[in-house]
Amino acid sequence: MAKAPQNPSSRRPPSQLIGYARVSTEEQTTEAQEMELRSAGCETIIQEHGAGASRARPALANLIREIGAGDTLVVVRLDRLARSVSHLLEVIEELTSKGAHFRSLTDPIDTTTPQGMFSLQVLGAVAQLERALNSERTKAGIKAAKAKGRLPGNPGIRERRPEALARMTAAQKAAYGARIQSTANQWLPTVRRLRPDHTWDDISRVLRQRGFDWTPERLRRAVKWMVSEGMADKSLLRKSSPRLPEDRLMTLVAGIHSSNPELTLREIASQLERLHERTPRGGTKWAPSSVKNLLDRARRSGHLETT
Repeated sequence: MAKAPQNPSSRRPPSQLIGYARVSTEEQTTEAQEMELRSAGCETIIQEHGAGASRARPALANLIREIGAGDTLVVVRLDRLARSVSHLLEVIEELTSKGAHFRSLTDPIDTTTPQGMFSLQVLGAVAQLERALNSERTKAGIKAAKAKGRLPGNPGIRERRPEALARMTAAQKAAYGARIQSTANQWLPTVRRLRPDHTWDDISRVLRQRGFDWTPERLRRAVKWMVSEGMADKSLLRKSSPRLPEDRLMTLVAGIHSSNPELTLREIASQLERLHERTPRGGTKWAPSSVKNLLDRARRSGHLETT
């Protein structure tokens, strides 16, 4: 089955239905969701592989960033979009701020209708009530524990017992590693293409354009962990050598193209402008021809495969 482009085009017609299909693992397929979304009138369908408990959804983040006023994001079920009621409301709030709408095919949520908006308001009230009840339970539990002479929290941690601190550290490291591994296949290929030719700051800015909330230090730390676990080559951690501005731009453009070969020259130029990269002549506006010249140089110098 032919797949729709992963990025909604800025030239698409107004009031388009854009489907979002997500599965948790690479072994699963979005085909069943795609069939339902196409039957509902979605011509563009964005696919995502990512665990439901994770908010790291680059494809969804890019869809929300690029969606136009009047467009509608459509899912088969609410659990395909959000991990919780609060996450769902957060996504819908972002869509609303852009004048876009949301619809779930199997749930009574459709922000283009009065009934759907009422259901959304009910969900919001339930989420607010749940937060209030959780807060009251926590306060009541702490008060009861104090009345019995007990302090809240883990006594081993509070008393700084070595074995308790060691268990806490091990648990934190395991949780950190699980978070890194769950999304590594989405950002590590870009790091591999751009390191060590580019600084961590350059690469984190490229990844932020793709929906990842990386700072240079957090990204370097994540790659360091991957290297320590034998999941990435230690050459990624080598210090970046000083480069001529045009050489740096060449490898940056080559890296953007390699990360997503479907991008047009104009789309790469737009990314460079959003990254506030200067053209080889020092300008702020990028022309597709300038991008093409850099890609051609990258191919001639072996930084990019010749097509």
